[in-house]
Amino acid sequence: MKLVIIGGGSSYTPEIIEGVIDRHHEFPVQEIVLVDIETGKEKLNIIGALAQRMIEKSGVPIELSWTLNRPKALMNADFVTTQIRVGGLAARAKDERIPLSHGLIGQETNGAGGILKAFRTIPVLMEICNDISKICPNAWLINFTNPAGIVTEALLKCSPHKKVIGVCNIPFNMKHSVAEIMGCRPSEVEIEFVGVNHFVFGSKVWIKGMDETDKVLNKLSNHDLNYSPANIVSLGWSKEFIESIKLLPNPYHQYYFQTEEVLRKDVKAFHENGTRAEIVQQVEKELFQKYQDSTLQVKPKELEKRGGAYYSHAACSLMSSIYNNKGDVQTVNIQNQGAITDLPFDSVIEVNAIITKDGPKPITIGKLPKQVKAMIQQMKGFEELVVEAAITGDYNVAYASMLMNPLVRNESKAKVVLDELLETHREYLPQFY
Repeated sequence: MKLVIIGGGSSYTPEIIEGVIDRHHEFPVQEIVLVDIETGKEKLNIIGALAQRMIEKSGVPIELSWTLNRPKALMNADFVTTQIRVGGLAARAKDERIPLSHGLIGQETNGAGGILKAFRTIPVLMEICNDISKICPNAWLINFTNPAGIVTEALLKCSPHKKVIGVCNIPFNMKHSVAEIMGCRPSEVEIEFVGVNHFVFGSKVWIKGMDETDKVLNKLSNHDLNYSPANIVSLGWSKEFIESIKLLPNPYHQYYFQTEEVLRKDVKAFHENGTRAEIVQQVEKELFQKYQDSTLQVKPKELEKRGGAYYSHAACSLMSSIYNNKGDVQTVNIQNQGAITDLPFDSVIEVNAIITKDGPKPITIGKLPKQVKAMIQQMKGFEELVVEAAITGDYNVAYASMLMNPLVRNESKAKVVLDELLETHREYLPQFY
């Protein structure tokens, strides 16, 4: 069995290597190939050497190599993971800084910045899918490149390769957070998820098989709880908010329901410490210095400072379940197929699914909760516009997607911010030029 990791020079790669090693007894990967591009060559060499040390220390029989030749790497692949960032952290910093300079939230996967990240990313992943469809058409593509839901929708609707599944660490993070506030193990927590990526809610929470939704929501209304991953500072939720929506929010919901508070906090941080991207650049610098230590043979603890910790755990669990036809339940980004009756059949949703050798089978939800139905439908409509603009390069559709994003929704600012972002990212947006 062969696994290809595209974006192999990412700081997250040691986590996916660890995940494969830990599961080797049930997911016997024989070959791993790390792939990157020329500008990522130095980081790829560093990650490759660390991954080799990790494999040697574990004693598992995995052959590792790394290359800049993607077509060659894809030969005979069974699984392909994608963790790319077109333009790197420098592009992310612009996605954050430019909206903030116009009084809008600047965030890498939400709002105006998330739209431009999708515009840069979707064409590149379309090329990767074209390669997969020709070179290894039976391979499963596990995408955790953000914005994961929008990217997965673009690939499933527009690329020739249909064995595509999107994963995100937020549902995993929510399970861990619930376990922490309820004093139990994450394995004892089950959540029914409904919505789309980064706008997903927990509609039911079971602990040890018992419905404890009300208890969890009651505890969540306590402002002292920190219910967020490393990249989002929690503002807490009011008792009125939790009692009204009767749903478990995810950490990204604060951008939509606490917009002014988040914007004030982000503008303050922007002036004092820089954006999240600039903080991450320092974290990355420290990580890669540590990665170069020839005595390091394990994933360092410092990696958890990155906001995407546990992405790789989700990806490895998913691949193992497909390989073993486990029939277990995991939360993934896949086509709706009628699971949520209030959304289009072919739209990508984030939902619990039964994982089989033939891929995920979404578990039926039915209608959206009426408290959030309109907002989820608006988010899906906005995502559809983003996909169309990214594929066609149509400026008017791009403007419409910016205007329909709940974090922009201002016709003059939408144009100014769109024009500035399109120009600053010009080299990565050939479809618009």
